[in-house]
This record gives sequence, C-alpha cells and structure tokens, in this order.
Amino acid sequence: MSIWGKLTGAAAGLAIGGPIGALLGGMAGHIADRATESQTDRALRDRLAFTAGVVALGAKMAKADGHVSKDEIIAFREVFKVPEEDEKNIARLFNLAKQDVAGYDAYADQLARIFRNNPQMLVDVLEGLFHIAMADQILHPAEERFLGEVAQRFGIDENQFRNIKSRYVISNDCDPYSILEVPCDTDDEALKKHYRKLVAEHHPDKLIARGVPDEFVEIANRRLAAINAAWEEIRKQRGF
Repeated sequence: MSIWGKLTGAAAGLAIGGPIGALLGGMAGHIADRATESQTDRALRDRLAFTAGVVALGAKMAKADGHVSKDEIIAFREVFKVPEEDEKNIARLFNLAKQDVAGYDAYADQLARIFRNNPQMLVDVLEGLFHIAMADQILHPAEERFLGEVAQRFGIDENQFRNIKSRYVISNDCDPYSILEVPCDTDDEALKKHYRKLVAEHHPDKLIARGVPDEFVEIANRRLAAINAAWEEIRKQRGF
C-alpha cells in the first residue's frame, strides 16, 4: 500500500473528530508514545507525519497566497505521486487543513519536534513546499514570507534558506556557488570533493533511507538537477 493509502486509512476515523491536525497530534503521537514502540512503528510514524505535515503546510501556504492555482495542484501531484484512487481523499485532507483554525505554526512546530534528530527531513519538507510555490514560476511575497517563517520554526537559518531558495528561484543575486553552498573562492579540489559529497548525500536513495516516503522522490530529483546544473556552470567557468 502506498503512503497515501496508509495516511487516508489512518485519517478516516479521525477526520470526523477534527482536521488533519488530529492525524498528526493524535495518530502520530499515539504511535510515538506507546511503550512497546518498534522500529517499524517509528518509521511509519515518521513517514505519516512527514506526509501529513507537507499536506497541511501546503494547504496553509495556498491559503496564505489567497488561491490555489491549477499549476499548484499539478505540482502537488508531481512531487507527491498521488495514485488516482487516493486523489479524492488527499484533496479532502488538503481542504480540511486549509480550513483548520489552527495556524501553520502548530504543524511546523510539531514537525520540528518529531524530526529534531533528523533535521534533513525538515529541509525535505521545505523543498517540497518550494516546488509547489514555484509551480507558476513566481514566488509570491506571501509565499516567500510563509516559507521563511516555516524555515525559522524548523531551525533553518537565513543562509541555508537562501541556498534552498536559490535552487528554485532564479534571481540576479543567485549564483551556482550558493546552490552548492560553498564560497566562490573555494579551490578546485575542495570544490570537486564537495560536489561529489553533495551528490551522494542528495541521491534519491538517501532520501528514502532517512525516512522520506518513496512517493516523494521528486524532491530529491529536483535538488540533484539544481546541484548538477550549478556544477556544470562552475566547471565551464573554471575550465575543467
């Protein structure tokens, strides 16, 4: 069963009593607090919390932007690989989260707690949100403010936020060194070593290994594409 089937199955009995926050705070918390929790339970909890968190924050971002465009819906399906049979249930969760009186901060803070020992998962959440935000090729001010506030609650500093943003938003102050997260005066050998390290760290298999569901592999593919493009630009500039 896909992560979406597991998510909607778990949410089915909770949606009546509350929106998606009940899934995160009730179901995920219940698994986390069980004395006999197994490694499988923790892995499932993390996958469900990650998935539900992205759905909830994506909904809140859409609300902050004021509308949900067709491009954003397409981007959501691209990143999150939603099977046709689960689309209606995921749409329902998305709408529940959008209508929820709880602020985005409740979702962001809970994810920050759940993944406090796995901070790269929080970067994965943020990058998934960037992908959705850039579906129309424009990062609207309300979306950027929202993403910046989520990043702060995740413990992602301004420099790292700019680096992540540079993978998605082309601007005059964006350069390939920012995408690779290195100073522009890094020597050739150190740069090559760092590039190989980045490629290894951000391979889709690594993403899945740290707990991101298989359905979210597009996040890693998008990140790798940006890293490779930046590397090619620098390689041509330096002539190696």
